Amino acid sequence: MRALIQRVSEASVTVDGAVIGACGQGLVILVCAMEGDTPEKAAQMATKISKLRIFKDEAGKMNRSIIDIHGEALVVSQFTLAADTSRGTRPGFSQAAPPDLGRALYDQFCTYLAALGVPVQTGQFGADMDVALINQGPVTIWMDV
Repeated sequence: MRALIQRVSEASVTVDGAVIGACGQGLVILVCAMEGDTPEKAAQMATKISKLRIFKDEAGKMNRSIIDIHGEALVVSQFTLAADTSRGTRPGFSQAAPPDLGRALYDQFCTYLAALGVPVQTGQFGADMDVALINQGPVTIWMDV
């Protein structure tokens, strides 16, 4: 699985003019299931993200996790993270998992993350979404598992 993680003070996702998910301080996690991914990889990614120490402690050092700060997560499916731009100028997405598998792994990732104690809001799988966020830092991390 692949994710782009952004530390935020707030974020929301809108579909057809209606806010369908939002979070306060925490993470926006853009998630892409890749060809060959499994539920075990979804669990591994959720566990790693829940423990990722990217929030400031009292000394101002990135030493706290989303669980430590009682943060929230807004998880948005984004198959374009699988983009292959190695040839030409039009990205290819053949490395992304097929839609049915992608949806299942996205849902499993969200379930695993919530089970670890992180309040999770979501986007809408396969929808055209507008994502608004205030990136703190900025802190943006690319992760593959």
